[in-house]
Formats: sequence, C-alpha cells, structure tokens
Amino acid sequence: MILSNNSYLFPRTFFLAGIPGLTAAHIWISLPFCFMFFLAVTGNGVLLFLIRTQRCLHRPMFFFLAMLSFVDLVLSLSTLPKMLAIFWFGATAINSHSCLSQMFFIHAFSAMESGVLVAMALDRFVAICNPLRYATILTPVVVAKIGGLVVLRGVGLTISFPSLAHRLPYCGSHTIAYTYCEHMAVVKLACGATTVDNLYAFAVAIFLGVGDVAFIAYTYGQIVRTVIRFPSPEARAKAGSTCTAHVCVILFFYGPGFLSVVMQRFGPPTASATKVLLANLYLLFPPALDPIIYGIKTKQIREQLFKILTPRRIDST
Repeated sequence: MILSNNSYLFPRTFFLAGIPGLTAAHIWISLPFCFMFFLAVTGNGVLLFLIRTQRCLHRPMFFFLAMLSFVDLVLSLSTLPKMLAIFWFGATAINSHSCLSQMFFIHAFSAMESGVLVAMALDRFVAICNPLRYATILTPVVVAKIGGLVVLRGVGLTISFPSLAHRLPYCGSHTIAYTYCEHMAVVKLACGATTVDNLYAFAVAIFLGVGDVAFIAYTYGQIVRTVIRFPSPEARAKAGSTCTAHVCVILFFYGPGFLSVVMQRFGPPTASATKVLLANLYLLFPPALDPIIYGIKTKQIREQLFKILTPRRIDST
C-alpha cells in the first residue's frame, strides 16, 4: 500500500465499474465504441500523415489541424483500450498509478483540445477579417508559440488533479462508477473533505469552458460582421464554407462536454447510465468525427488524399 499524507492507506488498485445498469449489454455497447476507436486512430493517423508529407498543406490552418489530430489520437489511446478491456474481458481493475496517469492525460489533453479550437478560431478570424496580413501574422514561429502555449496551459491547469486526488483518504469503496479515471469520479470515493478539489475542478471547468467558448464566440461574431460586408453572395458563401468544419467540431466537442459537466455538478449523486454515456461521448465523439468532418469539408485534404489513393497512370506511348 501507498501511504497518503493523511496517514490513510492509498489503494494500490481501483476498479472501473463500466456503465451502471448495462453490464449485461457491455459486449453490444463495445461494438460502436470499437468502431469509433478505429475511426479515431485511422482518421487522425491519415490526417497527420497527409499534413506531414504534403507540402501544399504546410500552412497555419493545417498545422493547427495537425495539433488537433495529435490531441485526439492521444485521448483515444488513453481511454479506449481500457474501456474495451472492461467490455470484453471484465478487466475492471486498474493500478492506482495508471489511474492517476490516465486522469492527467484525459484532462490535460481535453484542455489542449479546447485550446487548439481557440487557436483555429483565431486562424479563421485572421484569414477572413485580415487576409492580406495572414502570412505575416501567422508565421511558423507564431504558430509554434501558440502550440506551445496550448500545451503549457493544458498541462499547467490540470497537473494538480492527480496530486489533489492522491492526497485524499480512501477508506471506503474503491470502485469508480465510470469507464475511465475521471477526476471528480475518483474524488467522490474519498472519505475526507473534498472542498479544495471541487472548487479547483469547477474553476478549471469555468475557465476553459466559459473562457474559451466566449473567445470563440467573439471571433465568430467578428467574422460574421466581416462576411456580411462582402459584396457578392459567392464571396460570402466561400468565406462561410471555410468555417463550417470548425463550427461542427466545436459543437461536437463542447456540446457533450457541457452536458457532462452539468450532469456531474447538478445531476444525481450516484452514477447513472446516462451520465456515464455522456462522459464517454465527450471523449469518443471528437476524436472519431473530427477527421471525417475535415476530410469532407476541406477541399485541399480531399484532393491530397485522392492523389495518394489514385494510382498514377503510366503512359505506354
């Protein structure tokens, strides 16, 4: 056992309950989960390969998309394999260090994803509202600095979650009523005061959720004002189409996330199938759907993918 600061024995092992009330249906539930895992790994892997190898995609918009794909890939690999092990083999046990590590990766990379979406909104704002200075504003150095800031912010805001959870006394059940080690789900198992954990987690959620959404809303407000002033319907339609994919990704990320936070804070104290499924969708939907959305909506990506998949004709003459 590992001694905590409160002289209580910190458990070596936690147990992930899966989806409450639907244990008998775990095998069937695993099918769409497995399919989404396949889409996430394949889709994001293909996007990263295309952006890395195709020089015509070496632009700020696609660099930010590469960041998004990398974050989605890490989130999928941090959560889906263990979920599928629970569904297929009943492997509910998870080492406490693995649980705390998973907690950090989930929250840190979720925060990074929110930061990347903010950066992509800034990219669209500059491209539409100040197109003549786009190349001079979003230089490779600036893009790298934005990426670094996204990483530092994500890590800085969430690195305390595992240590805060580790310091608490756990003298009761060690069964986490989720399919992964979510911070507040672990904290609810503690038998000591959790006020600091609750307040800090709530502050981070407000800062990321409200702050990032407010900034994105402001940038799109400016974009709409600019697009309305365009002289022709064709120019307005073209400008709007460049934002469609990003808006869809925003909805798929913040929608389930908002519902999950509401259920966590204001829902019943005990875990329900609805609460757990929402929490899973928050982690599953964006990684699986983001590459599909950008693949369908982004002409340059479609063209480069078609170029690679279509064999070159050899002129026999």
